[in-house]
Amino acid sequence: MQNTIEYIVTALVCLITAFVIQRIFLKERKRKSMPIAINGIKWFGLAIFIWGVGALFNIILILFFKIESDHKFIIYTGVMVSLLNSLFILLAIPSIEHSSKRNIVIRIIERFSERETFMIFGGVLFMIAFVFIAASYTKESTSNTYIWLIDIPVSLVVAFVLLQELNKAFKNRQMKFMYLPSFGLFVLIVIAVTHRIVPEDEIIGIIDASIWNITGVTTAISFKFLLILLFIILLYSWKFLAEKEQQQGELEKLQHEKIQLLKERERDQLSIESHLDTIKSLKKQLKTLEITAKVELSDRQKEVLGNLGLCGNKKSYTEIAEEMNIGVDGFQTHIHQIKKLLNISGAGGKEQLIAYAIANDLLKFATIKLQE
Repeated sequence: MQNTIEYIVTALVCLITAFVIQRIFLKERKRKSMPIAINGIKWFGLAIFIWGVGALFNIILILFFKIESDHKFIIYTGVMVSLLNSLFILLAIPSIEHSSKRNIVIRIIERFSERETFMIFGGVLFMIAFVFIAASYTKESTSNTYIWLIDIPVSLVVAFVLLQELNKAFKNRQMKFMYLPSFGLFVLIVIAVTHRIVPEDEIIGIIDASIWNITGVTTAISFKFLLILLFIILLYSWKFLAEKEQQQGELEKLQHEKIQLLKERERDQLSIESHLDTIKSLKKQLKTLEITAKVELSDRQKEVLGNLGLCGNKKSYTEIAEEMNIGVDGFQTHIHQIKKLLNISGAGGKEQLIAYAIANDLLKFATIKLQE
C-alpha cells in the first residue's frame, strides 16, 4: 500500500512538473535564450517526466494487473527508469552555470556531443543493466538487492556530482545558504539508495518494518520534491541573473552612448566657438573696411602706400625711403599717420598696409620702379 502511495504521488507530482517545465522550455526557446540553458531545461524536464511515466506504469501494473510491488518485473522497470533518469540528469548538469572548475564526470561528458553521450554512456549502462536483469530473471532465488546493484553506484555518482555542481552554482550566485538544501538532497538520495540495497528481513531486528517502509517511501518522494525545488530555484536565479546582466549591458550601452554624445557635443562646442571667433574676426575686418572706406588719403600718403604695396615685401622702410628721396623718419611718420587713419595696430601692420594698398588699387601711385 505504501509503495502504491509513493507511485501515485510521484506520478502526479512529476508529470505535472514535467508539463510545467515543458512550457518553460518552449517559452525560453521562443525567446531564443542561451542554448545551454534551453538544453538544461529540456533534459531536466525529461528526467522528471521519466520518473512520472515509470511511476504511472507501476500503478497500472499494481492496480490493474494485480502485480505485487516487490515483483521482479516492477523492480526491472524501476532500475531502467532510474538509469535513464540518471543519464538525463547528467546531461542537464552542464547547464548549471558557475565560474568554478567542473567535476571530472562533467568534464568528460562535455567532451562529447549530447547524442554521443546518450549513445555511449546510455549504451554502456543499459547493456550492463540487461546483463544483470537477464541473470536475475533466470534465477528465481535472486534477491531484489542484486538487481538494484547496477543502479546504486550510478545514482550515488550522479548525486555526488549534482551536489558539487549545485553548491558551486549557489556559491557563484552569492546563495551559500542553499548549501544545506543541496546537501539534504544528497543525504536523502543516499538514504533512498540504502533502503533499496538493505534487505528488509535483516533490518527488522533493528527497526520496525513499518517504520523502515515509511522511511523508504518518504525519502523517495522527498528527494524528488527537493530536486525539483532546487532546479526551480536555479532556473529563476539564472533568469534573474540573465535579466540583470541584460539590464547591465543596456546600462553600459546607454553610458557609452552618453559618453559619445558628450564628446560630439564637446566637438560641436569647439566648432561653434571656432566659428564665433571667425565671425568676430570677420566683423572686425568688416568694421575696419567700413572705416577705411571712408578714409581720404593725401597724395603723398597714396604714394607711400603705393610704393609700400609694390615693393614692401622685398625692401625695408629705409630702402623705400631712400628711393623716394625722403628721410626714414619722415617715411615712418607717414606710415604712423596712415595706420592711425586706417585703425591698424599691433604686429603685422606692414602686411596689413600692403594688403590695403593692393586691395584699394594704390599701386598705381607708386613712384619706385622695380628692377627686372
